[in-house]
Amino acid sequence: MKYSFITVEGNIGAGKTTLSHLLAERFNARLILEQFADNPFLPKFYESPQQYAFPLELFFMAERFKQLKELLQQRDLFQSVTISDYLFTKCLLFAKVNLPQDEFNLYQRLFDIIHQQLIQPDILIYLHAPVTRLQQNIRKRGRTYEQSIPDDYLFSIQETYTHYIRQHNLKTIFVDASNADFIGNEAHLQTIIDALEKDYEIGQHYLTLP
Repeated sequence: MKYSFITVEGNIGAGKTTLSHLLAERFNARLILEQFADNPFLPKFYESPQQYAFPLELFFMAERFKQLKELLQQRDLFQSVTISDYLFTKCLLFAKVNLPQDEFNLYQRLFDIIHQQLIQPDILIYLHAPVTRLQQNIRKRGRTYEQSIPDDYLFSIQETYTHYIRQHNLKTIFVDASNADFIGNEAHLQTIIDALEKDYEIGQHYLTLP
């Protein structure tokens, strides 16, 4: 394996966690999964976004930092590869969509202080799917508090992610996940595995699943 720290990212319902599990199993890698269900503000946020956006994002940032800091500092003699289903910078991306400008400015100051303490992934796998497919996946997994997420919110998150990827120096495999089925279609998973065997320049490298 050419990369010791791999991050899988994408919009809500893009299939990040599913792909991360499968890659971790294939590479016998240590797996870091976002503990989103532990955030007590998440159901409240979907009911009243303006009231709960700031505590929601602050809680996520604190929990993600604590998890990544602890796990990435611990060496594992038996697992040389680490796979995460989230990029720490997603804190800032979601906050940019969810917070008014004055709160976002404060949030960004806090983010900048702690972000520099974490290492960046060697490569990012970004799963890009249209909003209609994201909504199908969200309905399928059946989390009650997600069922009323509006299309325009998912579109805003999508736009924020793609803008960030274009502007930052990350090795990124940009995957068209419109029809991705990593569990049911072995060729889709194998395409990702094969892509991880290659060397890449910094920037976006587009990948289409068969």
